[in-house]
Amino acid sequence: MPVVTSGSAESQSGRGAGLGLALVSAVAFGGSGVAAKPLIEAGLSPLHVVWLRVVGAALVMLPLAVRRRALPRRRPGLLAGFGLLAVAGVQACYFAALSRIPVGVALLVEYLAPALVLGWVRFVQRRPVTRAAALGVVLAAGGLACVVEVWSGLRFDALGLLLALGAACCQVGYFVLSDQGGDAGDEAPDPLGVIAYGLLVGAVVLTAVARPWTLHWRVLARTADLNGAPVPAAALLAWIVLVATVLAYVTGVLSVRRLSPQVAGVVACLEAVIATVLAWVLLGEHLSAPQVAGGAVVLLGAFVAQSSAPAKGSAAPVASGGAEQELSVRGTAA
Repeated sequence: MPVVTSGSAESQSGRGAGLGLALVSAVAFGGSGVAAKPLIEAGLSPLHVVWLRVVGAALVMLPLAVRRRALPRRRPGLLAGFGLLAVAGVQACYFAALSRIPVGVALLVEYLAPALVLGWVRFVQRRPVTRAAALGVVLAAGGLACVVEVWSGLRFDALGLLLALGAACCQVGYFVLSDQGGDAGDEAPDPLGVIAYGLLVGAVVLTAVARPWTLHWRVLARTADLNGAPVPAAALLAWIVLVATVLAYVTGVLSVRRLSPQVAGVVACLEAVIATVLAWVLLGEHLSAPQVAGGAVVLLGAFVAQSSAPAKGSAAPVASGGAEQELSVRGTAA
C-alpha cells in the first residue's frame, strides 16, 4: 500500500480547494449574462452595463484598497497590468468584437486563452506542460465550438476576429498576472489588494470608453423582464457587481494561485457552458443536442486538464519568467 506523506496530502487538499474556487468563479462569471441581458433589453447599452459592473465592484473593493495603500508603491506595474488587461481589456475588446462578429465566434476566439497560456508557458517561459493540460485545452476548445454553435453565424471579419483575439490575449494576462508572486526577497502581493486596485484602474479606463454621462439612469429604477417575471433592475445590477464580478474575480485569482494558469484556464471554459445552461433555465433559451454534447466535452476537457499536476520547471510563478527570462513586472504587464 503506498504511503501518503503529509506534503502530498496538503498538496491534494490545496488542489481540491483550487478546483472548488475555479468552479465557483466559473459559475459566478457565467451568471453575468443572464442578469445583464434583461438590463440591456430594458434600455442600457452593453458597454454601460460593463461600466456599471466594474465601477460598482471597484466601490465595493475600495475599503480593501485603502487598507492596502502601500501596494501601488510596491507593485505599480502589476496593478496597472491587471486593471488594463484582466479588467478593462477583456471587456472592451470583447464588446467591440461583438459589434462586428457573432457572439458564438467571439466567445470561441476569446476562450482560446487556455491554449495561449500553454504557449506562453512552453515557448516564452520555456517550461514543460503536461499532456493532460494540452489535451484538456483541445477538448475544451472543441466542446466550446459546439456549445456556442459557432457554425450558425460563421463569417469572416478580420477586425472583429482581431478584437476577439485581443480579448483572448487580455484573458491570458488575467491568468498570468493572477499567478504573479513576489520578487526575490519580497512577499507575494496580496490577491485582494491586486483585485481592488485592478478594478479601480479598469473603472478609470472604462469611464473614458463608455461615456457614462450618456447612461439612461432611469432604467435602474424600473423593473426588467426575466423570462416573463418582473425583477428590479437594481437587484440584477447588484448580482452582476457582487457575484459576477467581486466574487468571480476573488475566487478566480485565488484558484490560479492554488492550481496553475494553464489548468485554471481550462476549468474557466466551463463559464461558457454554465452561461448557456443558465440562459436555458432562467431565460428560456433552447439548448440543442450539439450544445449539450459540447458541454459534456468541455467538462471532459476540464477533468482531463486537472487530472495531472502541472509540470513546472521551477517553483516561480508563470508571470515571473523564471531564471531564463527574468521579465520585470512592468514588462509582464505591458
